[in-house]
Amino acid sequence: MVMKIMIKTIKEEIMKNIYRYIIAIFLTGILILPTMNVSGGNKDRTGQAGASELLINPWAKSSGWGGANVACSRGLESIFTNVAGTAFTPKTELIFANTDYLKGSDTKLMAFGLSQKVGESGVLSIAIVSMNFGDIQITNINNPDPSDVSIGTYSPSLININIGYAKAFSNSIYGGFNLKIISESISDMSAQGIAIDAGIQYVTGEMENIKFGIALKNVGPTMKFTGDGLSFRGFYSLFSNTSPTFEQRKSDFELPAALMIGGAYDFLFGESRFTLAGAFQSNSFNKDQISIGGEFSLKSYLMLRAGYTYEDGITDKSTRTSVFTGPSAGLTVQVPINKKKGSTFSIDYSYRDTDPFDGTHTIGARINL
Repeated sequence: MVMKIMIKTIKEEIMKNIYRYIIAIFLTGILILPTMNVSGGNKDRTGQAGASELLINPWAKSSGWGGANVACSRGLESIFTNVAGTAFTPKTELIFANTDYLKGSDTKLMAFGLSQKVGESGVLSIAIVSMNFGDIQITNINNPDPSDVSIGTYSPSLININIGYAKAFSNSIYGGFNLKIISESISDMSAQGIAIDAGIQYVTGEMENIKFGIALKNVGPTMKFTGDGLSFRGFYSLFSNTSPTFEQRKSDFELPAALMIGGAYDFLFGESRFTLAGAFQSNSFNKDQISIGGEFSLKSYLMLRAGYTYEDGITDKSTRTSVFTGPSAGLTVQVPINKKKGSTFSIDYSYRDTDPFDGTHTIGARINL
């Protein structure tokens, strides 16, 4: 009996040391990798994908991490970062968010979401994201001057509907998937498509403070624009008397698929917490990215977070191919509504630095019931 207890104790100590070594190696890796000469992924295909709005995080809380929170995202906002994290929704969560995207460009994102726990371990989520560009002056071959207001204006509409389901398979393993319905349109042309996200999160450690996550995003069939905007009236030749309608050829475009792998570690200080996280994102139609971020939580009332996203050439303006320069930051102020039920109300804000424009600002209101 004594021998069995000793063997069990030795095994537990070995596992503790293994966890410590894994975290030490991981944290060292995410600190060193951004300084290395990382080659971008698929440079030759940059700009060939469509539906790029699928890569924009519309939520205020999670966007302040800079994409580093793949393993530690929790609640409804995980429907963007890693849908497995929605499984941590206690009961019901509602979020409203507004994004001033590339401030000065008059581009806005509106997002609304609802997640609801169903059964003992499942969570059903729905989120709607709308992107608005305002009124844009119409131009054509005969009237190329955008200051000519006689032609009129048009307003593009981009809408994504997300329907997700996540489940806790055990005390350590969480998984989920998200179905996206994509719609892009103007007055005389539109395109529709679907995509699927899938994600897994693994939680371990004595205090459940070690987290790993992997997410596959925006996987789906190609999309194609259709409508009267692709047709025009013309003549077969200079000597033709009739003007039939011609339709231009349409090309399919692929979705911006991405694979994200990350980890996180919680440093616990009584009722406060500091989380250090890192992630690697492999993009099918863009440069690969490495993110590192952290969040400090003071008794769950105040949360401060910051992150940095690195990609090849981002530190030099002459070689930078993204409008984002890397840094991001955010904060959350959370107050209890009913302490017995655990319901809370939160205001979230995030900022992502850009060049040009005056950054991307997101503010949101979140209710947990």
